[in-house]
Amino acid sequence: MPKLERIREELEELLPQSSWVKNQSIAVLLPCYNEETAIAGVIKDFRKALPSARIFVYDNNSTDGTAQAASKAGATVRTEIHQGKGNVVRRMLADIDADIYVLADGDATYDTSAAGRLIDALVTGNLDMVVGTRSGGGAEAYRRGHQWGNRFFNRVVEHLFGDGFSDILSGYRVLSRRFAKSFPVTSSGFEIETELCVHALDLKIATAEIELPYGARPEGSESKLRTYRDGARILWTIAMLYKELKPLSFFGAGGIALMFVSLGLGAPLIATFLETGLVPRLPTAILATGIMQLGFLSMGCGLVLESVAQGRREAKRMRYLDLRSVAARA
Repeated sequence: MPKLERIREELEELLPQSSWVKNQSIAVLLPCYNEETAIAGVIKDFRKALPSARIFVYDNNSTDGTAQAASKAGATVRTEIHQGKGNVVRRMLADIDADIYVLADGDATYDTSAAGRLIDALVTGNLDMVVGTRSGGGAEAYRRGHQWGNRFFNRVVEHLFGDGFSDILSGYRVLSRRFAKSFPVTSSGFEIETELCVHALDLKIATAEIELPYGARPEGSESKLRTYRDGARILWTIAMLYKELKPLSFFGAGGIALMFVSLGLGAPLIATFLETGLVPRLPTAILATGIMQLGFLSMGCGLVLESVAQGRREAKRMRYLDLRSVAARA
């Protein structure tokens, strides 16, 4: 036994002492749809960067040889029949149990060699999510309008939910187990990244960002993101999350707007009534009264739903606290 113990200590001295090496329960999650061209190389690179990690590829009804290429490259391949990246991520986080989750795309655009840095930052900082923000790449990496759209969505989220992320749409991120298992995924498509960031901002979960190079897809690989359709879905998701998480602000803004409209319609009538004692435009007066009532009703709904949202937030926070932090597992 003393000899074995000495050998173990010598091996530990030779190995890198990064926290991600000490933590053996790492799962790499790769949602894929028609990524036959790139997926084998992505798996190979992640295997090199994270030798002890389990690599899972979830095939989302691909019509090419994605599943076969992933299996041949040594990944565990599973299938999600419900179309959409959000549906795949929901299934992945539900099925797979690990201490640390590395979530990336199978299109070879992210720097897989930086996975250790992301995990090390997660564990040493006792964080729950580290996002690999995209840098560089140029026109070859981004389709027309995508960079502008990304900046726009970042500004909207920052204004509505607070500062914390500079690239909310990055698909390369590392999650702790307590984040993954307490995150109620509701998105079905590419809006999943936005939901991840908003969830972290709403619960004030500890996160960080690390800037990483972003590259173009390999030849023969095609982006599945539809600029206008998916952009509209992301914007709609942000609006709905704002309604659910901050209902007083959402309905209150609508209520105040209705009140101003009512006052705009009713002010001339009130002035005329004070001068003559008559209401010459009765339909307008009724309309202004009805709009004012709707404004007060909107404010009342916001107050009630704010209490509901706070209760849901506390329940999510308690579920989050039920799970051990990544530092406690390291």
